[in-house]
Amino acid sequence: MGVAKIFGAFALAGAVGLLATTFGATGAEAQQTQSRLYEVTKSKKLRVCQFPLYYSISFRNSKTGEIEGIDADLAKEFAKELDAKLEIVESSFGSFIADLQAGKCEIGMFGVGATMKRGQAVEFSKPYLLTNLYAVTRKDGKIKKWEDIDKKGVKAAVSMGSYMEPFMKGYLKNADMVSVAPPNTREAELVAQRVDVIITDFPTAIKVTDEFDWATYILPNEKLAITPYAYVVPQGDQIWLNYVNLFVDTIKLDGRLLKYAKKHKLDPIVAP
Repeated sequence: MGVAKIFGAFALAGAVGLLATTFGATGAEAQQTQSRLYEVTKSKKLRVCQFPLYYSISFRNSKTGEIEGIDADLAKEFAKELDAKLEIVESSFGSFIADLQAGKCEIGMFGVGATMKRGQAVEFSKPYLLTNLYAVTRKDGKIKKWEDIDKKGVKAAVSMGSYMEPFMKGYLKNADMVSVAPPNTREAELVAQRVDVIITDFPTAIKVTDEFDWATYILPNEKLAITPYAYVVPQGDQIWLNYVNLFVDTIKLDGRLLKYAKKHKLDPIVAP
């Protein structure tokens, strides 16, 4: 085969590859016409999954029945951006993935830890908070420092389905771990003195110690399980994820994230 023929063969192969790439991109764009972004803006309704027992994040006020916290406020802001009516769908850390996959809500907004395991089933936005583990206990209890937690006879509570649960299961060697399922809460278990300590994050640690004068929080000597909190959406909808990321970027830049973080005493853990 002559040089001209060889060159021509390579050129033809390159052209075919380029066409395949082009048509492939067009096909992907065609699929994206079914994005949740278009569905929400057309229906004027935004369904947000929230866990109504999460202090400072999305906690139902027993007196008013309203959900309060940083994500209660930011969910309203997100609905405004979409010119949509906000509908809260109650969920939990143990059920939100199934709820998203079943189409019960378009997005989860309740301080969901973006972990590698969860990332196999759902998509996460850019982070808006960043926290690590705290322990909350009674001032008059037997837990005085972090090292007192992993001892025989100690009962340490975690929320079932939270990222703390698998971490503490591997971390604790002597203490008994108690996984608390909704509608029960770790806080109620501590109040009733059925557990000695609860393992939690910054939002809950601050809220519980503010609410109860007998409570105190303890930090480990080094930060454990540093975890970004992000919004969570179903897989396979890049247009919707892009819009959610744009919302996170926007509230960081225009000050709304910091404003609501300060309102709920969460400004020390705002993500950069």
